[in-house]
Amino acid sequence: MKINPQDFIAMKGSKPIPMLTAYTCPIARSIEKAEVPVILVGDTVGMVEMGFDSTRDVTIEHMEYHIGAVRRGAKKTHIIGDLPYGTDVDPGTAFTNAQRLIQAGADSVKLEGPNIQVIQYLVKHNIPVVGHTGLLPQTAMNFKQVGQSSEDAKRIIKEAQAIENAGAFMVVLEHIPYSLAGEITEYLSIPTIGIGAGPDCDGQVLVINDALGLGDYWPPFSKQYAYVSKTVLKVANEFSEEVESMKFPSNIIQLTGTNRS
Repeated sequence: MKINPQDFIAMKGSKPIPMLTAYTCPIARSIEKAEVPVILVGDTVGMVEMGFDSTRDVTIEHMEYHIGAVRRGAKKTHIIGDLPYGTDVDPGTAFTNAQRLIQAGADSVKLEGPNIQVIQYLVKHNIPVVGHTGLLPQTAMNFKQVGQSSEDAKRIIKEAQAIENAGAFMVVLEHIPYSLAGEITEYLSIPTIGIGAGPDCDGQVLVINDALGLGDYWPPFSKQYAYVSKTVLKVANEFSEEVESMKFPSNIIQLTGTNRS
């Protein structure tokens, strides 16, 4: 059964919330089979899948495409869709774009920063919102940890409070000191989801490509549970060698994870 925003709020302080990103149907299907309760279709797709240097290059059309793919793979999982850069500049624009993500298959939308009027407007019009404070990739000049100074920490605390008060049901805390994330988590009545924010958040999110070990570089606060890039290289080399030696396709051994023939 799909978990709704009130369910996530009820999980705060009682059950840690695992969250993974996904951008494709088969990956989403596997995540749903693992019973991960929530998938984030993040604008990180631009950097980890599409080859862009920044998430700012991701469009609303890109997000619709990937949300649709993920929904087809994970029909029963709560899906959060990112509002990409420039699509939430004012309440009306944000509402139009949020509707597009919901129609594509998202159950809620996420937007970066203390965009309070937009959050209030979306919630008022029955679109569940996830907030995001700390490091904000869409507008950050670099990816260094934020919130280290007393002044910056106070700013992030105020932003998190304002995001909750505006009606968000969850907030992502990105790349801030662990102690600061713990303080925010204790103060808020909505769940906090950490990414590079330490163990005291109510949940954790990890980019699926980082978890799989796809690529050559991963953020220092991520974990690689496999090294799939090395496997892809091995498979590509073996396939190429077998074609050149004319072993393939005469040596096909069928493997399948389903009952399909």
